[in-house]
Amino acid sequence: MSMKLFLSLLVATGLLTSCDLTVDPTDKYDQETFWLGEKTARAGLTGCYAAMTDQYLFGNASVLWEESATPNAYNYDNRLGWNSIALGTQTADMAIFNGRWVAAYRGIGRCNELLDNIDRNTILSRTEIAQMKAEARFLRALFYQILVTYYKDVPLITTEAQLDQRDLPRTPHEEVVDFIIRELDEIAPLLPTRYTNRADAGRPTRGAVLGLKARLLLFEASPLINTSTSTDRWRSAANAAKAVMDLGIYSLHSNYRNLFLVAAENGSESIFDVQYIDEPNMGSSFDITLRQFNNAAPLKNLIDSYWMLDGKPRDESVYSGSAAYENMDPRFKLTVVYPGSTFMGEVVRPDGNNSKFKTPQTGFTFKKYSIYDAGAPATVEEAQIGENRSEINYMVLRYADILLMYAEAKNELGELTSDIWNTTVREVRRRAGFSAASALDYPGNDPDILREHIRYERRIEFAGEGHYYNDIRRWKIAETVLPETIKKHDGTNIITRTFDANRDYWWPVSSTQLELNPNLRPNNPGWGN
Repeated sequence: MSMKLFLSLLVATGLLTSCDLTVDPTDKYDQETFWLGEKTARAGLTGCYAAMTDQYLFGNASVLWEESATPNAYNYDNRLGWNSIALGTQTADMAIFNGRWVAAYRGIGRCNELLDNIDRNTILSRTEIAQMKAEARFLRALFYQILVTYYKDVPLITTEAQLDQRDLPRTPHEEVVDFIIRELDEIAPLLPTRYTNRADAGRPTRGAVLGLKARLLLFEASPLINTSTSTDRWRSAANAAKAVMDLGIYSLHSNYRNLFLVAAENGSESIFDVQYIDEPNMGSSFDITLRQFNNAAPLKNLIDSYWMLDGKPRDESVYSGSAAYENMDPRFKLTVVYPGSTFMGEVVRPDGNNSKFKTPQTGFTFKKYSIYDAGAPATVEEAQIGENRSEINYMVLRYADILLMYAEAKNELGELTSDIWNTTVREVRRRAGFSAASALDYPGNDPDILREHIRYERRIEFAGEGHYYNDIRRWKIAETVLPETIKKHDGTNIITRTFDANRDYWWPVSSTQLELNPNLRPNNPGWGN
């Protein structure tokens, strides 16, 4: 049975509700027999996976809303507080700050419960139990990676929930990172490079473990953390990314637009996906967000940042005189819906008020991770996909990310040669649809020029995927790129954003958590006590 169908079955039967094995502040869940049964034990593991679909992690349209805390997009209705983050008006009691913390620890709690109890099961084989434990350890590492990326220091809890854990202080960032790396190093050889049964799609592989390690190490090597500019950290990040490449099992999907459709799910570029299906509360909300809510609307800043077909910014390009939206990086029209284009069978109106969709906030919307494109929906149901019903998987890790991680780390080491460029950046651009030598060829060995190219690639290749916020944080450029007056497609001003460099690079521990556990103090700099 596939991971998708198994998760759906558990929801339908009610078993998944029994997988929330976190501890109430005053009591402990009675689980004496839960882990002894075959179905319930497997449901416990599925509960660990299901934690990823929380709207504060990868569920609903979370990754889209995260784009709106960057120069890429605008969240007009302040969903979960993302617009406040962009404006620099966030407070420590905001929903996203508390919600992401709680959601990640809920996932960690489920994983810890499984790891501390699954060995008592005598029905499952020892081989299956070992596999389940490796999967749970990977998921726990993923949840901790999320926590240290946003909150820096967080309590490190590795056993099933106990009452005294509610009073734990925050563990230093470096200790949690070291724990994650040790875990990933230990479980990498325990997981297969591939699953022979397609029903196992969605389970972590060795590549997923190594890819998560590479992402964490790249964050640790970057200026936000690596204030001493240590080359050792960049070396570790480069080695981790190269380890994924050396597996020899991943490749870029041939068509950039199709990569984000159901047909390409769990394919050659996918390393680790959140598995979604078209069932009530079993999907994401990408389609309705992009079609109706438009609360992750691309900004003119993003559109103006796209280079031209010759691989140069518009003002340096031979295409500088091209009409708006023409002769641009091929990924533009495969990512963004714009005035005058066709979407869902209609020409996009400049005022954003079409009959089948709405783009009034900026005049733009994304099409990535949506079934909607130029063609008209075939049925009424297809035209009105509701919340948490979008079936396209979200790729937490994909191979293009690994290639650009490797290129970035090697450049920071002064080792980005033409050979490495040709197997990383060039391949990403070639897949995107570039053909001009000026776009594909190695631009020389100046690290500053190469850095400009790599950062451009990360912004454009992953536009709409929720990565850019952490990129501008780790590069320590948020204070430069975020403060601006954001604009609609026609240059009309929307609102002015700000960024406090002394406070906003790290999220606060929420007011709610500080009230529950005063030992989490002191808060991150700029957030008071």
